[in-house]
Amino acid sequence: MKLHEFQSKSFLAQYGIAIPAGSVATSAAEARAHAERLGGQSFAVKAQIPAGGRAAAGGIRIVEGAEAVEMAGAELIGARIVTEQTGPDGYAVRRVLVEESVAGAASFYLSAMIDPSAAEIVILGAIGGDTDIEANVREGRTTVERLAVDPDGGIDADAADDFARRLAVPEDRRGAFCSLLANLAKALIGLDATLAEINPLVLTGAGDFVALDAKIILDDNALFRHPDRPVPDPVEATGDLEESAERHRINYVRMNGDIGLVANGAGLGMATLDLVRAGGGQPANFMDIRTTATSLDVAHGISLLLDNPAVRVILINVHGGGMQACDTVGDGLGIAMRRSNRKCPVVVRFAGNNADFARARLANFGCPIIDCPDMWSAAENAVRLARPVEPPKSIAFFERREAVAR
Repeated sequence: MKLHEFQSKSFLAQYGIAIPAGSVATSAAEARAHAERLGGQSFAVKAQIPAGGRAAAGGIRIVEGAEAVEMAGAELIGARIVTEQTGPDGYAVRRVLVEESVAGAASFYLSAMIDPSAAEIVILGAIGGDTDIEANVREGRTTVERLAVDPDGGIDADAADDFARRLAVPEDRRGAFCSLLANLAKALIGLDATLAEINPLVLTGAGDFVALDAKIILDDNALFRHPDRPVPDPVEATGDLEESAERHRINYVRMNGDIGLVANGAGLGMATLDLVRAGGGQPANFMDIRTTATSLDVAHGISLLLDNPAVRVILINVHGGGMQACDTVGDGLGIAMRRSNRKCPVVVRFAGNNADFARARLANFGCPIIDCPDMWSAAENAVRLARPVEPPKSIAFFERREAVAR
């Protein structure tokens, strides 16, 4: 479950991490009222959407005076923010966070997360956090430091002090910084979160560390462990296809292409996406159907593709296993096609549990498909259908594969 910035900050504050004074507004007038109550002259007005890159897209305004706060609120609320992380449709802004503007003498990036490759909790840090952190790391202007966290014993004091030194934290503030690291790790573990990020964390002229922005992702599988904890409303699903898919046990990320992809399993989904791209096709999405998804859940996911006018062809690549058989996906496809008035070519590769039964079910639905024996031929057919005038790249790619196979 992704949380908005204001929700994430609220949780961090519960773990002793300082945040700017502020309130959420759903109207321009309310934004002004919050500014007048906060007092002071300089404010940050921040669009609340579940994506980074807001500043570059005009979603964060630093303004002077309550009247300017009201004007910024009027411009942002109801607007649609598009960033590199949102996809082409962006997110509609339904609320803004009005905060006191906090100046920092130094800034840092901090992120507590679970590292699956090392099977441990880690804190990552870098000098100079903020919107350019990814570009700075990519281009070598800063480096990411790493600190291991023991879920039972916490953070080793010497390791934390060395971590602070590598981030150039002033010596007289390292104790406070190490305490903040411990609190961030406690937040990740205590909230059953998969990510607890502060970007940027600033060191003010008064020597205080303040989290100017934050992002927390809660583990959906652990929500049952906190029945008494008041969880703020998650990101609104209205207009948010990814959140809509999430409720139907589907991981979905919309992209800019014209080939709709469906797979069961993240690895198979990524392999399908890579295969289509390598053959010259343009995926319209990534879609991973979870093992607990029902046929109605699958139908919802496929409906997202059918409702996307950019999708010219749908490619379904499914390997049935013990927990999810091919006919579950087949039934979902049949239901979605019956519900939709749209005629869209569907390329299918079924393998494993109930593959033949799935094909029979689709025949009963009267759902025409292009049945392929393997994922290579399925991807090739999808690319050719999406590209009536075949680009040389895809022809060469698939012919080269066939030559190697022979």
